[in-house]
Amino acid sequence: MSTDDQMNIDERYKYLRRMQKRYMRADRQEQGRLLNEMEHVTELHRKSLVRLLHSDLTRQLRRQPRGVVYGAEVQEALRVLAESTDYISAERLTPNLGWLAQQLDRHGELMVSPELVAQLDAISISTVGRVLARQRQDQPRLPRAGPQQAHQLRDIPMLRLPWDEQEPGHFEVDLVHHGGSSAAGEYVHTLQLIDVATGWSERVAVLGRGQLVMADAFRRVLARLPFPVRQIHPDNGSEFLNQHLRHFWRDLVQGVRLSRSRPYHKNDNPHVEQKNYTLVRAYLGDERLDTVAQTIALNQLYDQMWLP
Repeated sequence: MSTDDQMNIDERYKYLRRMQKRYMRADRQEQGRLLNEMEHVTELHRKSLVRLLHSDLTRQLRRQPRGVVYGAEVQEALRVLAESTDYISAERLTPNLGWLAQQLDRHGELMVSPELVAQLDAISISTVGRVLARQRQDQPRLPRAGPQQAHQLRDIPMLRLPWDEQEPGHFEVDLVHHGGSSAAGEYVHTLQLIDVATGWSERVAVLGRGQLVMADAFRRVLARLPFPVRQIHPDNGSEFLNQHLRHFWRDLVQGVRLSRSRPYHKNDNPHVEQKNYTLVRAYLGDERLDTVAQTIALNQLYDQMWLP
């Protein structure tokens, strides 16, 4: 049986509790057959199975606490490795601990020894998860905002732009990710705006999605639009709904109404969702783009698409 197919203790006890009723009602010959089956499924010794089946199948508490297997050196290495991978999950981090520690050692970020690498290769996913959870508890947390600050964007209404809008300037907005098969690190996004009334489309490639690059992208769009922006209607992404861009649209670019779609309702932005494929994905596919040169080249392509 492969490692992935092995039962954990809880699964084993659940299985034995179901088999216990059949075992107790069976005759001697049937009990032997059931023991053969349970021995194959659980990989337990036959005598251990007999002993468990004649008990109440409740797990006993450990009488003597388990000693510390992974000391401070391993725990400190896990802290550095988790931070260097932007705190990915233990399931993704654990299989890569050994070689990643050696890479960080080459760059002077972590001192490793053969014994430490061996321990990192042997540590289990559950142990890594417990260590990282304990480390997160020990880290000081930034003060949380109060209820009024936490919900200060709720005054942006959730709605759907009318499909028969006659006035130009009401834009559905979305961000197309070009991260490929991985969302790690910083990569290129395409900011796309579609006017509901005219179908006018605008696209700008940005590296990352911080408030500075997003504001610069919107400025680039505003500089070449043939009509004023009257409404901006994005989804609920934090790249759109934050205080910086709220200040941008309400104070720096005055007269623009902000609205947003309902969470998990792509049909609230049907025009831009459709154009995300025909005007972006159809040209670029799902490849990862994550360099400044690729961002510049992509904007040059979008400039050519913009020309009448």
